[in-house]
Amino acid sequence: MWYIIFTACTIAALYGLWLLYKKAGKQGWEAIVPFYREYVMAQLTARPTWWVVLLIVPIVNIFIFYGLYLDLLKSFGKRRFWETAVAILLPFIFLPLWGRDPAVKYLGAANTDEFQKKYPYRKTVAREWADAIIFATVAATLIRGFLLEAYMIPTGSMERTLLIGDFLFVSKLNYGPRVPMTPLAFPFAHHTMPITGGKAYSELIQLPYKRLPGFQSIERNDVVVFNFPAGDTVILEHQDRTYADIVRYMGKEAVHNQFTVVTRPIDKRENYIKRCVGLPGDVISMENARLIVNGEDGFVPPEMQMDYYVYTDQMGLDPLEMKRLRLEYGPTDQPNIFRVFMTADEAELVKTWKNVQSVEIGIYDKADTLNVTYPYNKHYKWNFDNFGPITIPAKGWTVALDSLTVPMYARAIRDYEHNTLEKKADGYYINGQKAVNYTFKQNYYWMMGDNRHNSLDSRAWGFVPEDHIVGKALFTWLSYDKDGSFLSTIRWNRIFKGIK
Repeated sequence: MWYIIFTACTIAALYGLWLLYKKAGKQGWEAIVPFYREYVMAQLTARPTWWVVLLIVPIVNIFIFYGLYLDLLKSFGKRRFWETAVAILLPFIFLPLWGRDPAVKYLGAANTDEFQKKYPYRKTVAREWADAIIFATVAATLIRGFLLEAYMIPTGSMERTLLIGDFLFVSKLNYGPRVPMTPLAFPFAHHTMPITGGKAYSELIQLPYKRLPGFQSIERNDVVVFNFPAGDTVILEHQDRTYADIVRYMGKEAVHNQFTVVTRPIDKRENYIKRCVGLPGDVISMENARLIVNGEDGFVPPEMQMDYYVYTDQMGLDPLEMKRLRLEYGPTDQPNIFRVFMTADEAELVKTWKNVQSVEIGIYDKADTLNVTYPYNKHYKWNFDNFGPITIPAKGWTVALDSLTVPMYARAIRDYEHNTLEKKADGYYINGQKAVNYTFKQNYYWMMGDNRHNSLDSRAWGFVPEDHIVGKALFTWLSYDKDGSFLSTIRWNRIFKGIK
């Protein structure tokens, strides 16, 4: 339906442009030929014709096109604010109206001294401010949507590669900018309106997933920002936990009776940042906290953090020293044993403390299935340190449907690829048709936090679809330590630090 409406509006706008070109002494067909149309616009408005070359540059081409387009309208005397607004928002209505209006005539090239003297026009102060604000908003929105976006680390799941309070830039260009799927949104807000709350977007228009060409494909072990797949359904009163987790605990009916449940489109789900440890087609597993990818040891981040059990004497741990080293820790059921999240180097340092008797890494035993993981099925007795092997779906990969594979891939088939999936007495049915296998339509990835025992990642909610990928984390441009004081609130050694 939207394709039909979009096509009709495009034809109407081009028809109006056709009529305006004829009024300017040009051939109507020149208004519908891409690039040549803009070349003619440059001639009609006395702009440099070489500007047309800039139409091949992403983002810049948007400013070039609208610059030429609005200059063309000025050449027909359309310079007031409301005329500019409707020319951008409703061209399919006003271009045909102006094209058929005998009173609307081509007055000459708007960017000449002769035109300015003959048809002087002075903007009011309000108009100057309005133009500046609109330009700044549009420019910032385009940069944020297609080039770079600032992102702040809210949790410790990537410690110590990334710290809480790190501000970093995420590149949309590396993997290719994703065309907004929910284009009607409040500028600079993600999914919730600032101050007032409520939705910051409208789902009146939903566009299919498209991605512009990028510089590279996602590489194994890249640090990636993506929309949280399990964030498609959200309980507003408990946004720190996934909808699926709470439903497993309380039951679906109880959740919907007691809480406010909302759904969010893909590009309006929470942004998460993790390390991509598994690519499409990879076979991934963990054995005693050791990551294995395609049968070989996986990448170990230089500052990967695990949890350790620190055995002390009666003095315990020094809170000031723990704060100085930024070590997150907590008590256990034994007064002299503490659970500490730290890197291997920090663990070696703690071992040297006089009141520390021993330090042991905390690894879940294979028999420990209380810490259940994706896909939360009785066939899979896994935990965060021992799971797999799991084959990550790749576009075009076909999987047989049976009692072992369906729990693993049902969510991808049903929710990410928009099919119906049913189990009947005689087998599985996809979109009402009996199926013995399924071929995936897009690539998937496996994401894990560098803080391996304090990260909500693919081990908890499964695969990340390609259409959820936002961009690649580049570098930290600022780092704020809420526990610091005066100058120490800024972590100066992390400014402009690259992310590895």
